[in-house]
Amino acid sequence: MTTVQSTTPQYPFTAVVGMDDLRLALLLNAVSPAVGGVLVRGEKGTAKSTAVRALSALMPAVDVLGGCRFACAPDAPDPGCPDGPHGSGPAEQRPTRMVELPVGASEDRLVGALDIERALSEGVKAFEPGLLADAHRGILYVDEVNLLHDHLVDLLLDAAAMGASYVEREGVSVRHASRFLLVGTMNPEEGELRPQLLDRFGLTVEVAASREPDQRVEVVRRRLAYDADPAGFAARWADEEQALRGRIAAARALLPEVRLGDAALRQIAATCAAFEVDGMRADIVMARTATALAAWAGRSDVREEDVRQAALLALPHRRRRNPFDAPGLDEDKLDRTLEEFGADEDTDGEDDPEPDGPDGGPDGGGPGGGHPPQDGGPEEAPLPPGTELPHQQEREDPRGPSQEPPAAPESPAPPASEDGPDAPAGQGVAGEKPAVGAAEPFRTRRLDVPGLGEGADGRRSRARTAHGRTTGARRPHGALGKLHLAATVQAAAPHQRARGRRGAGLVVRRDDLREAVREGREGNLVLFVVDASGSMAARKRMGAVKGAVLSLLLDAYQRRDKIGMITFRGSGAELALPPTSSVEAGAARLEQLPTGGRTPLSEGLLRAHEVLRVERMRDPARRALVVVVTDGRATGGPEPLARASRAARLLAAEGTASVVVDCEAGPVRLGLAGELARALQGTAVTLDELRADSVSALVRTVQGTRTAHANRKAA
Repeated sequence: MTTVQSTTPQYPFTAVVGMDDLRLALLLNAVSPAVGGVLVRGEKGTAKSTAVRALSALMPAVDVLGGCRFACAPDAPDPGCPDGPHGSGPAEQRPTRMVELPVGASEDRLVGALDIERALSEGVKAFEPGLLADAHRGILYVDEVNLLHDHLVDLLLDAAAMGASYVEREGVSVRHASRFLLVGTMNPEEGELRPQLLDRFGLTVEVAASREPDQRVEVVRRRLAYDADPAGFAARWADEEQALRGRIAAARALLPEVRLGDAALRQIAATCAAFEVDGMRADIVMARTATALAAWAGRSDVREEDVRQAALLALPHRRRRNPFDAPGLDEDKLDRTLEEFGADEDTDGEDDPEPDGPDGGPDGGGPGGGHPPQDGGPEEAPLPPGTELPHQQEREDPRGPSQEPPAAPESPAPPASEDGPDAPAGQGVAGEKPAVGAAEPFRTRRLDVPGLGEGADGRRSRARTAHGRTTGARRPHGALGKLHLAATVQAAAPHQRARGRRGAGLVVRRDDLREAVREGREGNLVLFVVDASGSMAARKRMGAVKGAVLSLLLDAYQRRDKIGMITFRGSGAELALPPTSSVEAGAARLEQLPTGGRTPLSEGLLRAHEVLRVERMRDPARRALVVVVTDGRATGGPEPLARASRAARLLAAEGTASVVVDCEAGPVRLGLAGELARALQGTAVTLDELRADSVSALVRTVQGTRTAHANRKAA
């Protein structure tokens, strides 16, 4: 179900406990949809979806033309509406729709579907509207937006940028208006969003579960009460909901009268420049947000605190320079910038009914900064305890200026180990060395999985996909995908006389339709198997090795791969990072990786074999690429090299594509990494050859090496 129209009442917005930033961001969009939507980032189970769904009940009803599937406004119908031209039909009023876009939705479900068979045989544009049409003049909600397929993200970006959706199918074109409030939720642990889509969200907020026991108790108490009697619970909060709905309407009415002065504009421009955000969208969003904050506070002028709050909501997600940067804003720097470009501009006294001071104005606890007034006023309604609307937050330490944080007890530093890089088996990782920092990442060469896959769209290996270059045609399996027009005409042409064709129209049957077979690229599961033993640390190579792995992680992010990480040292191997779409989690695990102990290479490879076995059951279409980062040494237990070779052959027998990054250094090299690559039927590259800009690098792909292995076997 995509359009939320349930007989069960929604959980009331005013009953959400805490989450001040989230509620404020949603309310600002209700006041001014031009702000551009909200991206809600946070851990699972933090009421992200509950709050977003509750927003739709607060939005004002919309007037639509009766019978129009595209929600045209009676006073300004879309001249290009597929259901038009509209006459003077009856107007209807309906609640604001909240349309949910499922992560696994098809392209036709999002943008709509054309009946190609009728278009070819009858010349009729039979169009079934999609979710973008349903969301027009409403809310488009995407839960887990960071897991949305790339091609759906592209369509969403186009509609958000142009305010319209275009459907093109083999020369048949349909356009309709699609202006909506975009709201998305995501868990950053599952991967980040593309920068283009991040920038389309006007505001972003971080949410986390409260650590206060009393607040957690209140959350549970209200949720249990709602689950037991949704209608009764909603009725108990009806007055608060109505009061908040009225305040939104009042703020909307005041919004056109809010004055954004030159001083506030200078502060906005200076803030965006100071934080080096790309483009001009941040400036525009900040201006709209500051104006909405002033209207929400019941004022007709924008103040410095409005600009500050707007920056905290509009800038954090626009500052990232690479996927390993955490969103955020340096508030001290923000305050210095606002102070440097502070306003000396006089404002009309009539717009400032309350004096500055401890009880009002920007320095006090009264209304200001876009937060609702706490002491009455015509638009304020008393709310039950725990449901206050967002208010001005004190930035001082709640413990007081005189209290210092308790000092951590000192512990003696562990004695330096005298063990060699490969500690005796009985001592485990007694020779462990602390984690070292990674070298500067670099652009890597693309490593491909051989053959033609059918996995999710990405940018790594060749695959049959819904997008890409056309390589052939086939009969459709189920619903028709992309029509191959030439093949369809060729299939229908021999039967025209038998079908009694008259005139210029082509008589097409369902059996004549052919869909295009396209070849693009897919995302893979890149499983890193990293040697963290003492032999890697002894030669001070771990910084360079971590830099190489960090570079490959960045490459995996850009190519839309899933990643996993196994580390081996001491007496075994550990799954440091289960397969995930979050390269940030991979970078964090890598940064904390210590080294030391023996080199259980076989255990690392066997653990990789087990992880891939489980992943094939979960996602059989996603092909894997194993990247082993090691110098090829193996120690510990009987015949360690022989056991490692047998484990490598086990992976090769499963058809697993592999790359060995050879970390061996020094004038004397044993070539053990090359032998491991041969056992894996993969390819070996040195750290230097891994660089895309390396002069000495050879064009090495997994496909080429596996072909060479096959040729040697044939000879």
